[in-house]
Amino acid sequence: MNDFQAVADRVEIEALRGEFTDAAMMRDRPRLAALFTPDGALRMPNIPVELVGREAILAGGERLQRQWDFFVQTTHPGTIVLDGDTATGRAYIQELARTLDGREGLNFAVYHDRYQRTGDGWRFAERVYEVRYLDTSPLAGSAPALPSAAPSFADPAPAERLERAAAALRANGFAAEVLDDAAAARARVKDLVPAGASVFTGASETLRLSGIDEDINTGDRYDAIRPRVLAIDRATGADEIRRLVASPDYVVNSVAAVTETGSLVLASASGSQLPANAGGAAHAVWIAGAQKVVPDLSTALRRLEEHALPLESARAQAVYGVPSAVNRLLILNADHHPGRGTVLLLREAIGY
Repeated sequence: MNDFQAVADRVEIEALRGEFTDAAMMRDRPRLAALFTPDGALRMPNIPVELVGREAILAGGERLQRQWDFFVQTTHPGTIVLDGDTATGRAYIQELARTLDGREGLNFAVYHDRYQRTGDGWRFAERVYEVRYLDTSPLAGSAPALPSAAPSFADPAPAERLERAAAALRANGFAAEVLDDAAAARARVKDLVPAGASVFTGASETLRLSGIDEDINTGDRYDAIRPRVLAIDRATGADEIRRLVASPDYVVNSVAAVTETGSLVLASASGSQLPANAGGAAHAVWIAGAQKVVPDLSTALRRLEEHALPLESARAQAVYGVPSAVNRLLILNADHHPGRGTVLLLREAIGY
C-alpha cells in the first residue's frame, strides 16, 4: 500500500468514527446502522448490550435512544492500524447523558474497533465499548430551552423527519406509510378496513376533518360501533358499551404525537377509547398529520400538554360544557404482533 492510500484510508476511517457520533447525537439510527458491515457487531458489555447485524443495531439503538432526555457524545482521535482491506483502532469517548427516568452521569470510554473496506467505503466490522470512568453524580446543567429554538407544534415536519419516523415505526413492528394528504389517507383506510368489519373510531378532529369518520360511521359498509354506542342508554347499558368499544375488529384513530424514535402517544379523559388501541382491537389504523411528528418521547408529552390538550379542552368545553383532561395516557413503543397496527403519516398538517 502506498503512502497516499494509507493517508486516504486513515482520513476515511476517522470520518467514519465522526459519522457514528453524529448519527448517535442526531438519533439517526438508520444512518448509524448503515455504518456497519451487514454482519457487523456493536458490543457494550458494561450496559450490557450485544447487537449483531444492521437490523439488530437499528432496533437496539431505538431501545437505547428512547430512554434519553438528552445525550452528548464527543469522539477524540485514537489509533488506527491498517492491514490491507482491514484495520483495527481505538477511539476515545466522553459522554454526558440523562434518561427519562432520572438516571444521569458523565463517563469516559474507549471504542475498540475493527474496520472493513467495502464497496461503499470503510465500515465498522465491530465496535466494543469499554467504560473507563463513570460518575453518576447529579449533573449541574440541563439541556437549554431557548425560545428561538422552541418547536412549533402546529407546523408540519419536513419530509426527512416523516421518513425517519416511518422507518423507526417499521423497526418497532408497526406498518407505516407516508401519504400526501387527508384525501389519500381516506382512500387508504377504505383499502385497509374490509367491508363488514366492526370498526370503532376514536373521537378525533383528524378523522372528522378528513371525512374518515363520516365514511365509517354513516352508511352500511361497516359494522360501525360508535353509532351503536350512542343509541345505548348509558345508565343501563354501560357494560355493553364497554365490551363494544374494547374489542372491535378494527380501531381507527389519530394520536397526539408520533416520535422519530417510533412511538405513538394517545391520551383520553375517560379512557374509553384506549383499550382498543392498546391491543383490544384485532387491527388498528392510526392517521397523523405531519405536525404531530416530534423528535422523542419527552417532546411528545410536551406537545400533548402544551398544544393538543388546550385545543381539545376548548372543544370539549363548547360541546359538553366541561374541559378535557389527560386522565389516561397510552404510549405504544412497539407492536407485540408486527403488522397489527398501521400508521398513516400525512405530509400535510390536519387536526390537533
